[in-house]
Amino acid sequence: MKTDLLLIPMSARWAEMRAAALAAEGAGFDGVWTWDHLRDPDDGGGPGVPEAWTVLTALAEVTRRVSLGPLVLNVANRPAGVLANMAATLQTVSGGRLLLGLGAGGNRRTPYAAEQAAIGQPVERDAVRAQRVVDAIALIRRLWAGESGFLRPEPPPPIIVGGFGPRMAAVAGRHADGFNTQAFHPQLGALVQRARDEHAASGRDASRFVVTVFAGLDERMLRADSRARQSLERAGVQRLILLVSPPFDADEIRSAGRLLVARPG
Repeated sequence: MKTDLLLIPMSARWAEMRAAALAAEGAGFDGVWTWDHLRDPDDGGGPGVPEAWTVLTALAEVTRRVSLGPLVLNVANRPAGVLANMAATLQTVSGGRLLLGLGAGGNRRTPYAAEQAAIGQPVERDAVRAQRVVDAIALIRRLWAGESGFLRPEPPPPIIVGGFGPRMAAVAGRHADGFNTQAFHPQLGALVQRARDEHAASGRDASRFVVTVFAGLDERMLRADSRARQSLERAGVQRLILLVSPPFDADEIRSAGRLLVARPG
């Protein structure tokens, strides 16, 4: 099982994110992610939130090995056709290291609804937002196939859909290449199974479907022999994404990496 870090962008500064990503790569982590949010819902007077795609593009240039991804891009924030070209470009810039996380965005009950309103984006009901993800994936794949002279990524990055319920697990399985949810979700096994069943029903290669989960950074999630990691592996998880908050501590990241040295690949 691969182990990645997610750099929480709320109140982070670019220089801190750069240093943390370089520390993660040097410490042996497999990937670096960040969230796609534009404001901090808990701190209206803070320094703001660096935009995910811009950060990832810059990190693609300063890193050499780690995978890079947004967890996850809200498809309401960017036209899908533009996103297809953005992703193809970043796949080229990074040398094929992009993991394209997509999602439906927060619903009206989340603190992120205010973020959507602030940029003029309505928060639709769940079914509408889920269909928007399906439609975005279809258009992205069509453009990646070379329609009308659009940039073609080589290879196309895997599309990983994030979600917390059976609806989005099904969308991920049927239309995408992977599924992301919480590591300690009470229905983790059922959600993973739903995604895998839908993927099998789509007729695509089940062995290439990737399951990723996220959790906080702590020792039990780093040690290969911990019950927490072994439980995730039994559930079929292939990537564990650990969240770290700013100001990022490069020494802490390096110490965490030392616990990964003896892990199975």
